[in-house]
Amino acid sequence: MKIDHITIRTGNLAKTKAFFETVFDLVEKPRPKVVQRIPGHWLFNGKHPFVHLIGGYGHRTDFTTNNIDHVGFQMKGYQKFKQKLQELKIRYSLMDIEELQERRIFFRTPDGVLLETVFNEKIK
Repeated sequence: MKIDHITIRTGNLAKTKAFFETVFDLVEKPRPKVVQRIPGHWLFNGKHPFVHLIGGYGHRTDFTTNNIDHVGFQMKGYQKFKQKLQELKIRYSLMDIEELQERRIFFRTPDGVLLETVFNEKIK
């Protein structure tokens, strides 16, 4: 299995869209006509629509029960990505898992959704 896409409901479409475009270098492309009646954006990783954004109701929709805790992205280039977050002044936390030879970076979207990036790289 692999993640096909994630959908995030946000009260600030413009800010959240800019965040994903800047941090992950995603590109907006047109959405299918059937979903264009819903305010939002589809952000692509190459030819694949990876992040779907949907307009919220102007407030946070955190019901804290039976919700998704976080979304993880497998990526390459740990040091370069960590430097990018620093340059963008995005706060993050780190976790190295030696048994799996993985390095992880956790950070939040402007609306507070927790994201995890996983890098299969040797831990020094």
